Amino acid sequence: MLLDALRADEKLADWLKSLEEGEDAPGMEARLPDADDLLDVLVDLAVPYEDINDLIALRRALADDESATWLLGRCVGGLVRDMGKIGKGLRLLPLPLESGPLGRYFHVYVFAAALPYVRAYHRRRGIADDISRRTLADLGRGLVLHRRRYGVGGLVAPTWFSLHFHGELLQLGRLQYQRSRVSGREGVALAAAGLELRPGDPCLDLHIPDYAGPLTPEACDRSLALARDFFARHFPEERYTAGCCHSWLLDPQLKRYLPAGSNIVRFQERFRIACGTSEPADELPIRFVFGDPDLPVETLPRRTSLERTVVDHLRTGGHWYSGHGWFTW
Repeated sequence: MLLDALRADEKLADWLKSLEEGEDAPGMEARLPDADDLLDVLVDLAVPYEDINDLIALRRALADDESATWLLGRCVGGLVRDMGKIGKGLRLLPLPLESGPLGRYFHVYVFAAALPYVRAYHRRRGIADDISRRTLADLGRGLVLHRRRYGVGGLVAPTWFSLHFHGELLQLGRLQYQRSRVSGREGVALAAAGLELRPGDPCLDLHIPDYAGPLTPEACDRSLALARDFFARHFPEERYTAGCCHSWLLDPQLKRYLPAGSNIVRFQERFRIACGTSEPADELPIRFVFGDPDLPVETLPRRTSLERTVVDHLRTGGHWYSGHGWFTW
């Protein structure tokens, strides 16, 4: 049974306990689409075709496993409770590969069952269907990355996709925007710059999805223009005056390797660096450039200028760091 495999992991066992003790979401019914409807849902969520047959076949195994259906209900309930409220949704934890195909794909079923609730929330906010659809279709990228990294079907980073299906993150053109709040570290820097922003105030966190084309200045300009109008219109009670980004793409060392006119350098120059970190984060560029943070450095290819930048810096004993930056609207 699926729960037996999860209880063997200390972190997952604690997570299960929190689900058992959690409250039910009022008026929520975790209904998994039947086999025919599930096909349409998976296609709308951009699930790769090579995964669809397995997901439809495993649906019966999920329905026949009483403990798995209980877990599905608790996960969907936690995900849709307090829909849209920043930081209030359940964060789904990745299940171990040892939990088998059902465990690897489990969170796809959670998101499929939560889909009607987040779409309803988007409609209540007046968000256009095409923006809603494109935001949630990012799920397909998580299945592509799982197969690329592990060689089998499944979903990576369900915690990340929890933001999409709780109404906290939206994709507007090239960039994604997470409705967030200023952290203590950011608050100090923003206050020092003269902005009337304090820890806990609304802030938009920018994210740069892969498999979305080049990060050109024109694409970023268009996305930022869309975002400025979008959040003022659909979330008028949340006054956003600053955008923040936490990414290895903001590591100032990249300017030593990349030409001044490169897309990454020009993206960096949109931000003021608020603060850095002294802890190396070498796994970040390896994960996002090569698809697997555990790949040995000596095996990494050097086909593009960015690959050569990442690899050559590491091979000469350097480290990469996560940069933290902000800009005002």
